[in-house]
Amino acid sequence: MKYSNNILETIGNTPLIRLNKITKDIDALVLAKVEFFNPGSSVKDRMALKMIEDAENDGRLKPGYTIVEGTSGNTGMGLALAAIVKGYKLICVSNDKQSKEKFDVLRAVGAKVIVCPTNVKADDPKSYYSTSKRIGEETPNSWYVNQYDNPSNTAAHYQTTGPEIWDQTEGKITHFVVGVGTGGTISGVSKYLKEKNPNIKVWGIDAYGSVFKKYHETGIFDEKEIYPYITEGIGEDIIPKNVNFDLIDSFEKVTDEDAAIYTRRLAKQEGIFAGNSCGAAIKGVIQLKKHFKKDDVVVVLLHDSGSRYIGKMYNDDWMKAKGFSLD
Repeated sequence: MKYSNNILETIGNTPLIRLNKITKDIDALVLAKVEFFNPGSSVKDRMALKMIEDAENDGRLKPGYTIVEGTSGNTGMGLALAAIVKGYKLICVSNDKQSKEKFDVLRAVGAKVIVCPTNVKADDPKSYYSTSKRIGEETPNSWYVNQYDNPSNTAAHYQTTGPEIWDQTEGKITHFVVGVGTGGTISGVSKYLKEKNPNIKVWGIDAYGSVFKKYHETGIFDEKEIYPYITEGIGEDIIPKNVNFDLIDSFEKVTDEDAAIYTRRLAKQEGIFAGNSCGAAIKGVIQLKKHFKKDDVVVVLLHDSGSRYIGKMYNDDWMKAKGFSLD
């Protein structure tokens, strides 16, 4: 008989799918690494499990403990699945920019969810960064995950996502494009791929209102770059330790409107019902098309499922209220 012993054993080995219509103006072969095939519907399942297992192995996380983490939603879901199987309690701290669906899903799988304001500085006591850290310090028998600086985040993608992409493309990949938030995915995958072939180019997709692109190009953390934006799951107003800028060739910014529009187009034109940051990644690939040649193999990673954005990007009324085109 062929079966998994629990839901965690189904993480990884996600498919690589050719894009056809939405990338018709790009000469290269464009392949999407579709991460919503993971059981928690996002790429974050990989690092959530790795961070928990590493913490168990070195004694930071013990039986009966409570896991505490700040999350935009997807990491929380990955942690929740592991917490269910392994018997931990989970407190997720997020911000009010995230879709309601993310919070509903987290509560449905047993997590306690605390929502903080978005439009405060990262070091403000009310921010979800500060609040999650404080709750971790105040909760007895708890472990604060800190995905932004936790090296197991990057290690998960070095050990799983990178090798999968290399094997699925038979080593023919020439470019890797992915949205950047905590930095674990881009840094782990890039480290693996560049060890295999240093000529592979890696682009990070950033949001307007985020600090990554300017910091990468100038080394300056410019607070004037920080302002509220709609796109979920990518960009930051901090510099996480997991973002290894030495492994990233360049950043490309995508507008909120383009991210939303291309999220919807991906579903309509390719039948890939993916999340908001995935639309940003696709638009980023299109903006970068002048860098690709006919024989190139471009892999773009699609982070999560569209099911988390039913009330936002996939809702006509929401799009109209934001002034975004429905085309």
